[in-house]
Amino acid sequence: MIKRLPPIAASLLLLSTVAHAADADALQKQINELKKSLEALQAQVKEQAAAKASGEAAAEYATKDELQGLTADLENYKYQVQRDQDTKTAKSTRALVVGGTVQARAGYNSLATNNAVTDNRKTSFDIPTAVLTFTGNAYKDYDEGRNLTYALRFGYSPQSTATQLLDTSNFNLLDANLTYQILPTISPDTGRLAVTFGQQLVPFGLEAAATEDLKPVINNAQFVGRLGFGQRQIGIGLSGDLWPEVDYGYNYRAPVFQYIVGLVNGNGPNKSDNNDHKDFIGRVAFTAPAEYNSWLRQLTIGASVYLGKQNLAIGADRVGQGAKDRYGIDVSYNHHPFGFTYEFVKGTDGTVSGTKAKPVFGELKSQAHTATFFYNFGEQFVKGYRAQGRYDDWWPVSYQPFVRYDSFDPNTSKQNDKVNITTAGLNIFFAETTKFQLNYNRRDDQATKVKSNEWLAQFQYGF
Repeated sequence: MIKRLPPIAASLLLLSTVAHAADADALQKQINELKKSLEALQAQVKEQAAAKASGEAAAEYATKDELQGLTADLENYKYQVQRDQDTKTAKSTRALVVGGTVQARAGYNSLATNNAVTDNRKTSFDIPTAVLTFTGNAYKDYDEGRNLTYALRFGYSPQSTATQLLDTSNFNLLDANLTYQILPTISPDTGRLAVTFGQQLVPFGLEAAATEDLKPVINNAQFVGRLGFGQRQIGIGLSGDLWPEVDYGYNYRAPVFQYIVGLVNGNGPNKSDNNDHKDFIGRVAFTAPAEYNSWLRQLTIGASVYLGKQNLAIGADRVGQGAKDRYGIDVSYNHHPFGFTYEFVKGTDGTVSGTKAKPVFGELKSQAHTATFFYNFGEQFVKGYRAQGRYDDWWPVSYQPFVRYDSFDPNTSKQNDKVNITTAGLNIFFAETTKFQLNYNRRDDQATKVKSNEWLAQFQYGF
């Protein structure tokens, strides 16, 4: 008699049978995969042996662990890049270039300085200039190059007066302006037209319009400071050029005609206007149309004008306004290895004397001549060598000896009051933004009949 199993026991027996069958199938599947792996490895060994016997390079295979390791390294790299971006990278909302210029100077003057705070000083170490610059695009036009750019510069300069017991230093705003290219700038063979609004250097002549890093001589020409061009002005200007001469092989562009017109407050930097008259600035320059290899290349003749008004006072009382007019012509020629510049400037300034009740107005006329001749030797001034700049800032050393004659007559109606300065110097260029300057100045003050000698050594570097 056959006994029947209880329902629960029958179910357990069925499940056990199915489980054993599933385990057997899984085991058989694993065995098949191992056999395939073994066959693949045997094939690789045979392939490598055959390649070795024939002298050919054997194929290399990456294991699963190696691929996982590479994936992990990539993830770690992505994390490190993101971390550096968040913690070690300066960021701005617009395209930004940070730069600057620093000068360190040592000087000797045979004429001692004596005043309320200085006792018989002939030598000194100075930091005459430190400029921090921010420039970039506020809007970039990729189609036609009608870009909107900005410039922001801060500068340090030492200050000292006879009433101060200690010298002080100022770090002030120099430039703050926006420039918009009205005409397209994509093609170099078309003219340009741009408008600039804000605080900037006065575009008068050659030296007054040069930034601190491009000054050829350690001391400015006398007229720059004596006629008020050593400071920025706030206003608006329109600048452009016509008929550019382009040499694509040398990446050379020289407009035949350049012009600038503008209106400024005339009261100096970081100030509102002190009267209701806006000063007018105008400049035109003609450059000889010539290719890069022509001996006429970079021969330019320019003319500048500044027409303004300044407040006149007797003591602390304002009594009216007077002229503040400047006229200048300049010639420059910079064709390696020779070059020269010449500027002639005339100034007219209103004067007042007498009393507040009976003021007597007049005019003071001045004029200046500045001529500089220089000679370059060394590869840095040649474009072919300049293209060889390295990432470690390697540049071929170049030299630029020069001589300058600078004469300023503060009052043309008065005899024997000129100040003549003759300068001989040497500029040594170590890198694109680094140079050493050595100047000897012979100063002849006809008004005081005092002659003096000055030696200046200056190291200038940029970043």
